Amino acid sequence: MKLTKDQVKHVIRLANLTLSSDEEEKYSKQLSQILDYMEKLNEVDPDKIGVDTLNIEPAFNVTGVSNVMREDITEAGLSQEEALSNAPNKKNGLFVTKGVFEE
Repeated sequence: MKLTKDQVKHVIRLANLTLSSDEEEKYSKQLSQILDYMEKLNEVDPDKIGVDTLNIEPAFNVTGVSNVMREDITEAGLSQEEALSNAPNKKNGLFVTKGVFEE
């Protein structure tokens, strides 16, 4: 499938790229080759080659590891007094910091 220059420029805009004329030509050819290959894949009739596409096993993970997560364990945190014990400035049980917004 040969892409037109307008189609290539549209893809370039969608990808937010800036390409030279030479690069546009190069990638136009490459994209056309990829689309040609995809068309060939679409032409394959699985029944003719003996492939049952409805009962294909899911992809396999070679490591055998899936969703490794640790158990959530609740632990007691610091008390308010402990948390504020090293704070240089505190007021009414809260940390006091320098303001970041101008009024």
